Amino acid sequence: MKPFSFSFRRGVVLLGKLALTGWLGLGGMPARAEEAAVSAANTATNNAEADKAWRETYKATRAPAPPPEWQEKEPSSEEVAKFYLPALISGADKAKDFYTRFPQHAKAKDARALEYKLLTMAAQRYGGTNQTVRLEALEKARLDDPNLDEDERFQLRMRGAQRLMMGLPETMAEVEKAMRAMQKDFPKREEVYQLLMMAASQSEGEKGRSLAREIIDGPAPDPIKEEARGLLNRLEAVGKPVVIQYTSVDGREVDVAKMREKVVLIDFWATWCGPCVGEVPNVKAAYEKLHDKGFEIVGISFDQSKEALEKFVAKQGMAWPQYFDGEGWGNKFGKQFGINGIPTMWLVDKKGNLRDVNARGALEEKVTKLLAE
Repeated sequence: MKPFSFSFRRGVVLLGKLALTGWLGLGGMPARAEEAAVSAANTATNNAEADKAWRETYKATRAPAPPPEWQEKEPSSEEVAKFYLPALISGADKAKDFYTRFPQHAKAKDARALEYKLLTMAAQRYGGTNQTVRLEALEKARLDDPNLDEDERFQLRMRGAQRLMMGLPETMAEVEKAMRAMQKDFPKREEVYQLLMMAASQSEGEKGRSLAREIIDGPAPDPIKEEARGLLNRLEAVGKPVVIQYTSVDGREVDVAKMREKVVLIDFWATWCGPCVGEVPNVKAAYEKLHDKGFEIVGISFDQSKEALEKFVAKQGMAWPQYFDGEGWGNKFGKQFGINGIPTMWLVDKKGNLRDVNARGALEEKVTKLLAE
């Protein structure tokens, strides 16, 4: 099973980056404007209990100040989630309590929006997947509102599709069904084709090729069509020899065509790419265990600093050769093979043919299987 990630792609990243702090603006307006609105609501409703409850709700939905020790040591993602997740869920609960108790209050609509947005952050960024059912119920209720404008309706549908994308490849059938429905309802929205492209890139074989061709032949914007052409080139390269030849940063001559009888991992990566760095221990472990049995690695670096690459490789003890031309995303082999997201890992079999363009995940198992052929 290959992991799914939105990370380190050129172009639009649909899920975006949510700030660790300061989700005060989730209600849709700056703090001063929000405070002014609270004051106006107080005057208009003259309901002291409701107004007090709103102020408490408003306070509860603000991001807590991070621990002082984080200034000295950067927290892990687990520590960040453990700290912020309870606050997000508590804030969402407070917002729900407010609009349930005071459904006619001027701020009831804002409270509903806050509940949804806080739960979205909890589920998508901080691992609160147990909030998904609650999110889906909120989305259904809002989508059933006949007064909902088209843009908000689209955004709600997109968020649901994005959650499905996080479960790829197991959720592929559901993702495609959601995409088809959105294509029908929102045929002019570019984001639909971006998600379809992501689904295509996570597909294999004829399914991936079919989705790529559909994007190329359809009304998708030109940049997305270009990305689809690159994907199609990669998928159609499967089963054929890979032409990669270069002099590595340490002077070694590399020619994949001359590595017959070896299983070769072609690793498209960069030192500045977090997910790439996260894969290094897995790649090293496979190399150390299987190198003597005929496993080789060819690195294709998307770095722009040769010094940074050399220092990282030396520090990590990465013994395999690295290609470097300093062009970043303009990397020679990246352009040749339409690589627009890293890490990308390919496996070449002992006959020199490309067998797997999604080798990330279960790498050791895949290499062992090819070595046994």
